[in-house]
Formats: sequence, C-alpha cells, structure tokens
Amino acid sequence: MNAVPEKPEQGLPVFVADQLKQWIFSGELKPGERLNEAALALRMGTSRGPVREAIRMLTGLGLVKAVINRGVFVRQLSVREMLELYDLRALVFGFAAERATEHIAESHKARFEELLDGMDRACEAENPNLYYELNLQFHALVLQLSNNQRAQAAYDDYVKEMHLFRREYFNAPGNMRQSNAEHRTLYEAIVKGSKAKAKSTAERHVLKGRERLLSNMGSSGPLVRF
Repeated sequence: MNAVPEKPEQGLPVFVADQLKQWIFSGELKPGERLNEAALALRMGTSRGPVREAIRMLTGLGLVKAVINRGVFVRQLSVREMLELYDLRALVFGFAAERATEHIAESHKARFEELLDGMDRACEAENPNLYYELNLQFHALVLQLSNNQRAQAAYDDYVKEMHLFRREYFNAPGNMRQSNAEHRTLYEAIVKGSKAKAKSTAERHVLKGRERLLSNMGSSGPLVRF
C-alpha cells in the first residue's frame, strides 16, 4: 500500500475511513479481501478503536460487509446484481426527476448550475474523482427535490452498493462529457416543468450510464462473475 498521509489530531476515524476508501477504490484492498483490524491499525499508526469505527462507516457506505464468525470483507458485487440495481435506480431516479419539476426553486437552480459547471471543469481537467463526487451531488439534489424520503433512502442504498463498480470504471473523459450533457438536458427539463421529459430523460441517463460502465468493463478485461 502507499504511504499513509500525516494523521489529523481530530476526526481520526474519518481520516482512517478515507484512507481505506482510497485503498479500496484503487484496488489495493481487493473485493473479497478480509480487513484485519490489528494490521490496519499498525499500518495507520493508530489504536484499533479508530479503525473499528472507520470500518463501521464503510459498512454503512456498502463498501465492506461483515460476515458472522468470519470477519469484515471488502464488498463483492456480481455483474448481475449491478445490472439489477441499475434498473431500480432508473425507476427511482425517473420518479424523482418528475417530482422535482414541482419543487425546484431559484436556489436549487443556482446549485444545479454550479454542479454542472464544476463537472464541465472536471471533464476538461480529466479528473474522474472530482467528476464522480459532483455527479453524486447532482443526483442527490434531484432526489432531494422529489420531496419523498422513501425514494431518497432507496436510491441512496442502491448507490452505496454500486460504489465499487462505478468508482473503478468512471474514468473515461468522453464518458464524463456525455454524462454531463445528459445532466444538462435533465436540468433543462426540470426547470421547464416538463414532467414527462424529466422522467424519461432521468431514466435514460441512468441506463446510458449502465451501458458506459459495461463498455468500460468489457474493454478492461473479463467481467466478474454473474
């Protein structure tokens, strides 16, 4: 693993969680690999307490999974599971976009435009990590405007389960640009109050994202198991 940056005096569990996330996303901690608290604490130069709390955070994000009597492992998600999650995401995101047309205010418009511009800059800089984070915020704002907490919770669960797939393959500049063009089309439909277009555009955006991910996975080697 790469060297650990200097630890902060406060927020140590969050720092440890961020480091573990980086190692998971980079592949240094591989899907199915067991997380050893003692070894990670030694690596981080901390006690086991912050590592244990960090692992709880990653469990909440869906990045690791606890198995009774065996330990905690980096989450493995099959392609079949991923495809099913994309179908569910498309349905919920379409619903949220349709509802968002009823609740968008000027402050939301400003935030949407800020996110869209930020993603354009991330495309120009070929910075997939920044784009990915802003993309999550864009989708979260659409879900917020659905004014439906159950839809938000369900969508958040789907996204958490898919982080491992999406972070690894969300790195092609052309894909990012196409993705943000779809974001702009969706935003325009929401602003205009076009419910049908917002719904169909949102669903299509998620399913196009699935196509881009599968294309990247196919070009980088064999797909994981079904």
